[in-house]
Amino acid sequence: MLQRLLVVLLLTIVSHSFAQQPPISEKEKSDQARDSIKKAEFIKTIGNGYLPFKYFNLDLRYLVKFNQYEGFRTGLGGITNDYFSERYRVEGYLVYGFKDKRLKYNIGGGFRVNKDSNTWVNLAYTDDLKETGSSKFLTDKRFFSFFEPRLLNIDLFHRHITKSISIQHKFSYHLLSETQFAVSKITPTYNYSYNLNGKSYNSFDLSTAKVSLQWSPFSHYSLKNDKIKEIKDGYPKFTLQLTQGFNSVFGSEFTFSKLDFRTIQQFKHKNEAITNITLVAGIAGGDAPLTHLYHAYPNNIRKETILQRFSVAGLNSFETMYFNEFFSDKFSTLQLKHAFKPFKITERFKPQLVLISRYALGEMNSKSRHQGIEFNTLDKLYSESGIEINKLFFGFGLSFAYRYGGYHLAHLEDNMAFKFTFNISL
Repeated sequence: MLQRLLVVLLLTIVSHSFAQQPPISEKEKSDQARDSIKKAEFIKTIGNGYLPFKYFNLDLRYLVKFNQYEGFRTGLGGITNDYFSERYRVEGYLVYGFKDKRLKYNIGGGFRVNKDSNTWVNLAYTDDLKETGSSKFLTDKRFFSFFEPRLLNIDLFHRHITKSISIQHKFSYHLLSETQFAVSKITPTYNYSYNLNGKSYNSFDLSTAKVSLQWSPFSHYSLKNDKIKEIKDGYPKFTLQLTQGFNSVFGSEFTFSKLDFRTIQQFKHKNEAITNITLVAGIAGGDAPLTHLYHAYPNNIRKETILQRFSVAGLNSFETMYFNEFFSDKFSTLQLKHAFKPFKITERFKPQLVLISRYALGEMNSKSRHQGIEFNTLDKLYSESGIEINKLFFGFGLSFAYRYGGYHLAHLEDNMAFKFTFNISL
């Protein structure tokens, strides 16, 4: 009887306390909804690598990085936001490398000429480093990671002083484009010379034009707060980029052409597993120095034992391929990933098993033109497969990969890569 009285008393107190709370007004509901939207936008901005302020967003990419050539690299960068202006923007960064003891910087800006097609004209001046053999699509969405795994072990950079003008244009919600004309002074930071027509070049003056297209035919878009937002990330996606180098234009000395292509397909299964397929290909013809050819996303350092090579695995890199081991003027890579449904051990501990296979094929014409650096070509099929167990502890996991096929090495341990993984999203 006493227990029943206590229950009734408790219910009475609870109901009375709720009755004392005034009803939430429509204004308060509206304020709560607005605050929720602001928090979501703030988290999304941080996830894109920006810390928002009143008139500009601080770019988190430039705060701290590390690589083998610069050592620690630190600085500040940012871009103005819509509170500053919806028609004009100014951006830039200033960083310092403690090992090479040099400042690097970029200053640029743009103005919008058409709102409906989101057409922008951009100008930029850059004095910085770039990884030799890397290739980036102009239309790529901004990618931000709290740290970049491959960057830790890269040592082959070239300096570039580049003046550029570009035009961003949206043909439709599904088809984006960017066109760029640039004049660059390229200087390798390593021992390298390019022999052409009996002359040896240690630095390169280049004038290039690029046209990049990104087509996402299966993505869905919606109008939210007077802005078009992608509400469904559809697959497959296709990206195509053409680069043309011109001789005798603003002092340029080289004529070459490059065509780069990428397609990404993703399958989401009913059991919450996800399969990703990524195909990347590139071809360069003409008089292109090594700085503007291709590597195949290597991510393995040259150390004697597997434990000495222990580092952090990349997102789309060949974990058993050594840095500077291969260069190509024609190449293609195929990467297959299958992520199983996360294992729900507890509410917070949900590790995920991922199976991975990667393949690369390429070739190099006129290899003898490239002097001072030793490398192989990918005439035979390069193969590696492995597993990842992600999100074991604060976003960290473990990976293991094994190299086999045409480029299998004589010592068994040299074909293995054992590394951390890091996966976290906001």
